Amino acid sequence: MYENTFPNKRFKHTIEFLQQHISTSESILDLGVENPFSKIMTSHGYAVENTKGEDLDLNCSTIENSEANVVTAFEIFEHLLSPFTVLKSIKAEKLVASVPLKLWFASAYKSKTDLRDRHYHEFEDWQFDWLLEKAGWKIIASEKWTNPTKKIGIRPILRLFTPRYYIVYAERIKE
Repeated sequence: MYENTFPNKRFKHTIEFLQQHISTSESILDLGVENPFSKIMTSHGYAVENTKGEDLDLNCSTIENSEANVVTAFEIFEHLLSPFTVLKSIKAEKLVASVPLKLWFASAYKSKTDLRDRHYHEFEDWQFDWLLEKAGWKIIASEKWTNPTKKIGIRPILRLFTPRYYIVYAERIKE
């Protein structure tokens, strides 16, 4: 079902990680509008509700009013100016989130055609861990994986062994 191509490799790793840590009996609020991966989660038996496209830097009401047991955020936090605010507003006790890692040999992603499709943050793993911990989350499990391309050159060679994605399962720290 999943080839070793973008975005299929990322989807394969993400659904396997999700299945290791989250039961299909738990309801999920997926940050971001409905997308190909939210459909994959649904096809694997998860009950998924998405945010509606609101600017989460300015409006966290969907997150704050959600009754979901789990929040998922796959490649969302790098687009936000203030991911800390969003992380603090989550009421759910469980979080599964992934981010693209900062690559020392490539600049941050910036779409030439969509002004909203830009990365304000590309994290190193320790930075994302620190953000989660400061926002009140304890990381229970994490994984990294590469994203090789079929292009020729130095950067494609570096992508063969340099992790590009980082995913974590975290639980809310009880105060």
